[in-house]
Amino acid sequence: METVRDLLNWRSLRWKIALLVTVACCAVALTVGVLVHRSTLARSMNDGGAKAVAQLDRALEDYGRDGVPPVGLVTAPDAVPGPLLDAVRHAQGPGIRHATWYEGDGGGDHPQMWAARMYEGRPVALPTDMTSDLLTRRALDRHMWKYSLVVLAVVLPLTVLAAELPHRRLRRVARTARRIAAGDLAARTAGGHPAGRGGDEITEISATVDSMADSLLGRLTAEQRFTADVAHELRTPLMGLVTASGLLPEGEAADLVRDRVGVLRALVEELLEISRLDAGAERAELRPVPLGAVVEDLLARIGLPTRFDADGAGSVSTDPRRVDRIVANLVVNAHRHGGAPVEVAVAGATVTVRDHGPGFPRELLADGPQRFRTGASERGRGHGLGLTIALGQARVIGASLSFANAPGGGAVATLRLPAARGGTAGPPRGGACTHGAA
Repeated sequence: METVRDLLNWRSLRWKIALLVTVACCAVALTVGVLVHRSTLARSMNDGGAKAVAQLDRALEDYGRDGVPPVGLVTAPDAVPGPLLDAVRHAQGPGIRHATWYEGDGGGDHPQMWAARMYEGRPVALPTDMTSDLLTRRALDRHMWKYSLVVLAVVLPLTVLAAELPHRRLRRVARTARRIAAGDLAARTAGGHPAGRGGDEITEISATVDSMADSLLGRLTAEQRFTADVAHELRTPLMGLVTASGLLPEGEAADLVRDRVGVLRALVEELLEISRLDAGAERAELRPVPLGAVVEDLLARIGLPTRFDADGAGSVSTDPRRVDRIVANLVVNAHRHGGAPVEVAVAGATVTVRDHGPGFPRELLADGPQRFRTGASERGRGHGLGLTIALGQARVIGASLSFANAPGGGAVATLRLPAARGGTAGPPRGGACTHGAA
């Protein structure tokens, strides 16, 4: 479900679309407004000039008939505006007798349109009031802006709503891609038409993501099947090798053979365990257990020199056999690939295993443990299965296993288990103690 933070994220596609539509609407409104304003102003000047010329001609007719200048008629050259006076004196061409000049560019509320002509050898002029025309143009401008804002207020929410559908579809594709990246290869977008059979670009992206997940799932299934088949096929001849090595006479060569057969047997058992984890055949048997006691007993059985601290250890709801497997793999990995001292600390429902070696390689920190990959030569040699098994067993019991490098050097593996319901931290176990081989 989308959160308020996601809804208000200005980088979201919905808001980018809304911004684009808003800018487009504003640009259209501004362009249309300027064109209408200029067109209306030009028509107003033409009509105002014609009206002023007609009134001047009528005034001169009355003046010639009655001999009395009509009201508003300017006969003194000094009273005629300078630009109009220059225009009428320089008026040339057949049929050109009048000159007009608009006195309103200064932004006044009572503009005038002047008309002038030569009469009996001297310039005469008559102003015509253009106030009503100015008010009409201003009202038209106000109405254009007002209704543009109203239209924008309607279009913007509709745009956001229209952008919500592709936005939700893209979010569904992103969620599916994140699930696939997290390892859920059964996730699908259910985005509609297959690629190439119609639909828009989002449908094509959805189909591509689904196709990628199908391809990854097929390859992973083939890899898992191959691992399981190899392990099962090797188990029968391996048992024969184990039996045969036990019948060899004592000696250095026999000890070497038994050692290599033991390594091969451990590898096959790890491969079988990984195949069961990959197939989802493992099931946890959860029960409340004291985590500190479980880890302490495990370290005693491993027999490797390890510093142990169980201050604040709590009770957890887990499968102790699988916890043994996880912690044992982490401790053995720390001894094999890290450096002494190896420290194990239990606090609440968390188990931390740290060594003081070169630390985990960057590839492991970035991509997690990979089977048959040790990551770096300085961390020793191995098959890369121990951490892979530990991670798989952690998923089975609902725990999280993370890997990091300590600021002072060394690798740190942290296992976080679900606490038991109603469980509380157990009493301190006497601080730190050290386990080691006799």
